[in-house]
Amino acid sequence: MTKDLAVAAQRLCKRYDDGKEALSGIDFAVKEGEIYGLLGANGAGKSTAVQILTTLLLPTAGSAKVFGHDVVRDQQAVRRAIGVALQDTGVDPLLTGFEALELQGRLYGVSQGGARQRARELSELLQLEEFARRRIANYSGGIRRRLDLAMGLVHRPRLLFLDEPTTGLDPLSRNAIWDFVRTVRKESGTTVFLTTQYLEEADSLCDRIAILRRGVVVAEDTPSRLKRHMRRDVIELEPEDPAQIDELLATVRRLHPDAMQEKEAVRAFVSHGADAARELLDAADRAEISLSGLRVSPPTLDDVFLEITREDDAQHLERGAN
Repeated sequence: MTKDLAVAAQRLCKRYDDGKEALSGIDFAVKEGEIYGLLGANGAGKSTAVQILTTLLLPTAGSAKVFGHDVVRDQQAVRRAIGVALQDTGVDPLLTGFEALELQGRLYGVSQGGARQRARELSELLQLEEFARRRIANYSGGIRRRLDLAMGLVHRPRLLFLDEPTTGLDPLSRNAIWDFVRTVRKESGTTVFLTTQYLEEADSLCDRIAILRRGVVVAEDTPSRLKRHMRRDVIELEPEDPAQIDELLATVRRLHPDAMQEKEAVRAFVSHGADAARELLDAADRAEISLSGLRVSPPTLDDVFLEITREDDAQHLERGAN
C-alpha cells in the first residue's frame, strides 16, 4: 500500500446473518485527489462498501484503510479524515440550513465563530444563501442534496463520500450537484468517493470507476479506457412502422444474436459499424422492413456496463450449470 492512497480495500467481504453476501472479496484503491466512482445496479453492494469504509458497518473479512488508517482498528482517525453524504441523513427538518451547518461544525469541535464562518462559506459555495434561513422541511430535493453535500464538507475533510447523491433529482439539479463536486475537488483538492447507478454521472465526473456486480468488482479503469476496451460500435435501427419492431429484432438477431429492443428501436454491438450497417440494410430490405433511422456510434459507458454485466451473467449461469 503506497502512502498516496486515500482508500485501499483488499479482499473486502460482508456476509449477513441470513447468509446473504453483499461483498465477495473486493479489491480497489483510490488515489488521493481523484474522483472515484463505484457503479452498480440496486443491490450490487455499493452502499455496503460505503458503510464499511465510513466505519458504520464492520466487514466480515478482508481489510480497508483510509489514508492508512484501518476502518476497524482506527475508527476515530478515519472519521476525522472523512465527510459523508449518505442517501438518508438524520438532519432535524425544523432547523434552518444555516443552523444545521453551524451545529455540524460544533459537533466536529469547531469553535462557534469558526462554525458560523464555515457555514457562510459553504452556503456561498453551494449557492444556498437564498435558502439558508429557511427550515429544512421546506427544501426541495435538489436543495436538500446541496445541504447534505455542504454538511459533509463542514470540517474540511480530506475525503468525501457521496452515496448516490443525485438519485431522484431532475436533470437541472443533477447537473448543479455535478458542478459543485468538481468545484470542491478543484478548490480544495478533496478526494471524492462516489457511488451511483447513473452511468452518465460516472462518465462525466469520475477519473476512474469500478463496476460492482453481485458484490464483485468486474471491471476497473478510466471511463475512456473502458469504452476503448470494448472495441465495438453500437448500431441502432428504427422501423418506419412500429408494428414491425418484433420482426426487425428477429432479423437483426440472425446476424447479431445479442441485439436487444430499446423502446421503438433495435440496438446491437458490432465489430465494424460501416460494414454492419450495409449488411443490416440489405437484411431489412429483404425482410421488406422500411427503416426510419439507422445510427452507428461509439459505445457509451452504459453500453460498456451492459456488455460487462451480460458477460458476467453468462459466466454465472455457466458456473451454476456445472
